[in-house]
Amino acid sequence: MSSPAVKGISVSVDQNEYLAEGVRTVDAVISVETTDELMVAAPPAERVEILIIDCSGSMGSGDKFAGARNATLAALQVIADGTRFAIVEGTDKAEVVYPKGGVTAVADNRSRVEARHALDKLKPHGGTAMGTWLGLSRMIAQHHPTAMAHAILLTDGRNEHEKPQQLAAEIQASEGLFTCDCRGVGTDWEPNELRAIAAALHGTLDVVKTPDLLAADFAAMMQTSMAKTIPELTLRVWTPVGASVRMVKQVDPSITDFTARRMATSAQIGEYPLGAWGAEERGYHIQIDVEPAPAGREKLAARISLVADGEVLGQGLVKAVWTTDTDLSARISRRVAHYTGQAELAQAVQEGLTARKVGDLATATAKLRQAVQLASESGNENTAKLLKAVVEVDDRTGTVRLRAHIDAADEMALDVRSSKTARVRKESGS
Repeated sequence: MSSPAVKGISVSVDQNEYLAEGVRTVDAVISVETTDELMVAAPPAERVEILIIDCSGSMGSGDKFAGARNATLAALQVIADGTRFAIVEGTDKAEVVYPKGGVTAVADNRSRVEARHALDKLKPHGGTAMGTWLGLSRMIAQHHPTAMAHAILLTDGRNEHEKPQQLAAEIQASEGLFTCDCRGVGTDWEPNELRAIAAALHGTLDVVKTPDLLAADFAAMMQTSMAKTIPELTLRVWTPVGASVRMVKQVDPSITDFTARRMATSAQIGEYPLGAWGAEERGYHIQIDVEPAPAGREKLAARISLVADGEVLGQGLVKAVWTTDTDLSARISRRVAHYTGQAELAQAVQEGLTARKVGDLATATAKLRQAVQLASESGNENTAKLLKAVVEVDDRTGTVRLRAHIDAADEMALDVRSSKTARVRKESGS
């Protein structure tokens, strides 16, 4: 059920509202779609783009540094004139290398030429301390408090020159101030470090196998950022007395658990920040615990609102109806089942790869065999293809075994892309 409030945005709910007697858990997939109509209606905000380039010594090997420089230039070509931007040199410290002595510059032909000259002077040196990179980026964003701030962070290595607690603290301090897309080039970086940054700062994560692919990727990320006009949307979840939110998880286009991000505005209302938006669609799996009622009784389990600047843009209702009819209560919402399977797929991949890293090949094989099956059942062709680079599948017998030799880049691609989900269409009448 959906209740549109503003043109250009819709909130719809997919669920099986019928529960067996005594059952208290309600599952629903909330789909939020924004269109160009809303983007046109939303006045463009001031924008700040921050390009964070790893300049540590390891970037000097091969063509990585040249690739990073070319990628930065490609992104600058996409930035719309009038956008404020900065280029950050990231080593075991952080420094704004353009504009030198300033915070941000305004994108135009002159500043692009000046930025190119600044990039020409950079040389790989020093170590890697990503927390300091985020800290400087946060300072830049705070200089433009009304702007929509976005960063691209590129690295080729691990966060070796600061403690994990320092990086975690900087990530937490940066939440809500800017979004951050993260890219790792090569195979010597740690996916979990960039995953933590991208997840908390509403960004994307991917591996770039070779430096020559960086420029196209940077340009694409910048184009996506330029298309966003809404700085922040918020998912507001109201539950009645006696009910509570068990889980809020983004499941489309990728899996990110938002449960711990709840900001309680009252005993019955929690809000979950969703980051900046353009014309796009995202899906969220919400799980609510409710007090069971007698058969035939209907309850409102949750009211879902999409909010921007305190204004409700759209709403959807999650209901619960208890029944003794097992045919009704046994039905599974197709979309809920699909995205539950996608989450299981991502978990199986992660557990399988983790087991392989510690030498537990039996568990790795079992988990990746499960992942192959789940990818096939859910139609996630992209993950299925990535899995085939890590395991051998006998199509005749269904046997799955780990490959004897696995390319590190293929394994890393499976790791970071396993959370990307395959979309399933909304059910009719939702």
